[in-house]
Amino acid sequence: MLTLDIIYKAGTVLKDVIHPTALIHTEKLNPEATIFLKPENLQVTGSFKVRGSGFKISQLTDEEKSHGVLASSAGNHAQGVALAARRFGIKATICMPAGAPISKVEATRELGAEVKLVPGVYDDAYKYALQMQEETGMTFIHPFDDEQVIAGQGTIGMEILAERPDIDVIFIPIGGGGLASGVAYAVKMLKPSVKIIGVQAAGAASMQASIESDKIETLPEVLTIADGIAVKEPGTHTFELCKNYVDEVVTVTEDEICAAILALIEHHKLTSEGAGAVSVAAAMFNKYPIAGKKVCCIVSGGNIDVTILSRVINRGLMKSGRTCEMLIELPDRPGSLLGLSSVIVKYGANIISLHHERNGESPDVNSCNLRMVLETRNSEHIQEIQKGINAAGYIILDTRAAN
Repeated sequence: MLTLDIIYKAGTVLKDVIHPTALIHTEKLNPEATIFLKPENLQVTGSFKVRGSGFKISQLTDEEKSHGVLASSAGNHAQGVALAARRFGIKATICMPAGAPISKVEATRELGAEVKLVPGVYDDAYKYALQMQEETGMTFIHPFDDEQVIAGQGTIGMEILAERPDIDVIFIPIGGGGLASGVAYAVKMLKPSVKIIGVQAAGAASMQASIESDKIETLPEVLTIADGIAVKEPGTHTFELCKNYVDEVVTVTEDEICAAILALIEHHKLTSEGAGAVSVAAAMFNKYPIAGKKVCCIVSGGNIDVTILSRVINRGLMKSGRTCEMLIELPDRPGSLLGLSSVIVKYGANIISLHHERNGESPDVNSCNLRMVLETRNSEHIQEIQKGINAAGYIILDTRAAN
């Protein structure tokens, strides 16, 4: 059974394993609330996962240690297990989905673990790992559905309350539910009035679906940039704990996640992966009422694949109204582009790119389409520009910007 004593014990054991992550106050993310970040993206291996795996491995018997440990992971748990196993001198084998970010695969190997890439998503790697466990006798370190792993993650909740006992709301990313289970249990045992809000990507909301139906649900597929929480089915232990101790589970969109990643980079020079940024996205876009509250967002990890970072930033810019793409019907005669450009200059926007499309789709044979990308200040600025363009006699056919 999970108890506060076990979580306290985990906190003592992990002092020599983890890196202290003090809360960071932010005034930029949502001015309606007092928000603090718990930057577990600055943790050893760049993720909170080392807490749960570190405590679990520390509690193995000598006999279990002699056989080594086995895990399945999309990346962060893999690195946590690999690091903990190396510190305890234990052999580690990690089964990872073939589509896991290369950076996470290589980081796991660099920590001394053997990596086996399994076709499919996390759940496929998990099934393969269980098969290996039966064949080898190694100890399987579950990424979330294990009470000792959950206890390790729960140390985050104790740290938050120790630093800010006046906290009102905690946003926690949820994939399988290990982090949310541990933090929610620890916090509710110590201060029941704190609201615990779990956050999932809209494309991988298995815990939300399970709680709503009061039974564990398995999603047919998961699709999200937040690969660290792309889990089809929550665990047995985590489902019960989240059902009992998490007040509400909300979801955020892909664009909202990208906007949160961008905000963390721009305002706090913090790099977060998609899974780590969902808590921030929930606070930024008011997924739960926080006006006048003291709020903590757990930034659970920072191991984002740099090859997709530019795409994430571009989507984040568009979601926050910092860039805008317009398709404009333009009279196909000399001076039309100059006239449109004058309107853009008047309203202080910057033209990033222009593309003429003479494809005959316009009903006016004397017109062409102009696809234009602008650098703007915010959504209100975009609306001002649109009004100015319309007032000048140009027709806007389509606009892609913040919803």
